[in-house]
Amino acid sequence: MSELTVVKNEETQKTQVDPETAERFISEKRIGERIKRLRLKKSMGLVELGKHTGLSASFLSQLETGRVVPTLRNLARIAMVFSKDLSYFFDSEPNALFRIHRRKDRVRLPQTGVETPTYFFESLGYMVPDRHMDPYFAEFQPLTKEMEPKAHMHQGSEFLYVLDGELSIRHGEQECSLEVGDAVYFDASTPHSYQCAGKKPAGVIIVTMHQAPPAVQTPLRAVGAGVARPLAGPGARPGGVDG
Repeated sequence: MSELTVVKNEETQKTQVDPETAERFISEKRIGERIKRLRLKKSMGLVELGKHTGLSASFLSQLETGRVVPTLRNLARIAMVFSKDLSYFFDSEPNALFRIHRRKDRVRLPQTGVETPTYFFESLGYMVPDRHMDPYFAEFQPLTKEMEPKAHMHQGSEFLYVLDGELSIRHGEQECSLEVGDAVYFDASTPHSYQCAGKKPAGVIIVTMHQAPPAVQTPLRAVGAGVARPLAGPGARPGGVDG
């Protein structure tokens, strides 16, 4: 074998993709797992997906478990069933969000906008960027003469769960008392306020969700002058915990 031939063979080897590398590249995309995730999200069985794609249930099963690799044509059929682009199966998947908030690291803050706070709160989600909800632990203090519950409102919804003590909550024209284990979920765009209803502090988990509820055609009505407008704080804080 001539020296020139040896050099050409080495260059060919260097420019060819190693089959094992190619297999590993395909494996890392987890195409089968992505297909299975889409199928289960739609509560769809293998037989039903087969009817939509023209592929057999056995082939789809092997595809999901990584025993076979789909052609672009077969992958396109599957993508169209779930209204996805082909790039969905090859784009890098973002790392799953996972954040721990240790009790020792949290900051306890007082209610804002008042001289004597009716509660103190701690954010349970401050380390999560671009979050779609704000969870808080709030401790409502037994009322004294100096304390005055302050109504507030903000877009989205709010959820409360009582861990300890008793809590009184007012939502629009409704008023009720909550005890340990009680929970409430409500539209936060309606003026609302809460206060400790017992002789010992009430511990409450509050979660505010920012998305606005579906639009409903209702007559516009004026909001009384005594109602506080939303501030940046628990709506930004519990319940908008801002007041």
